[in-house]
Amino acid sequence: MKICGVKNASDALAAIEFGADALGFNLYPGSKRYINWHTEAAWIRALPTEVARVAVVVNPTIAEARELLDMDLFDTLQLHGEESEEFCDALRTHNKPLIKAVRLTSVALLEQVRHYPVFGLLADGSREGEFGGTGVRFDWTLLNDEKFDKVLIVAGGLTSENVADAIRATRPHAVDVASGVENREGLKDRKKVEDFILAVRRVRKPAAAPANQSVEKLCQKCSK
Repeated sequence: MKICGVKNASDALAAIEFGADALGFNLYPGSKRYINWHTEAAWIRALPTEVARVAVVVNPTIAEARELLDMDLFDTLQLHGEESEEFCDALRTHNKPLIKAVRLTSVALLEQVRHYPVFGLLADGSREGEFGGTGVRFDWTLLNDEKFDKVLIVAGGLTSENVADAIRATRPHAVDVASGVENREGLKDRKKVEDFILAVRRVRKPAAAPANQSVEKLCQKCSK
């Protein structure tokens, strides 16, 4: 599972201690979880290598996306804006997995991104004017009978109280949480992080990620 919107080393290390498989770092300046990777790079780079480090961006330029993919600071790039299929295709040569987020309100939106050349799809809740981390659930039944040839990650309004139901309903490869493990100040609440991870561990393991040598390391981290 992925703990997203991590803003400091203390929260990152606590999430890893409790068993997080991946950490998300929000590089979108419009987010309340924004961090400047230039100034925060030292502690991010020092994190244990077995945990996936995910850069979360919103509508970056090709140059910005390539810069993040070329460095060793992040294992993968999560595109959380209106990035096109052509945009994703232009990044395929970087040999790092891409995750495309979709603010899921209809099956039609799934059809739009189903064939994107990406490693995984992240289904998230939707709130007008916001790009994730809203604490809003999407309708899990939209994923009923949907078959994907990509890793499926479910996010949006997840908490320790409902994540088991979400996993049973959607059968994802991984789950992603931000607001559901935060305190009133928007920082990670360690008890909520621990409870969330324990709740995920109690349910059966999600389906195995598709085999692909270029993303094998991330599959091992994110599909536990």
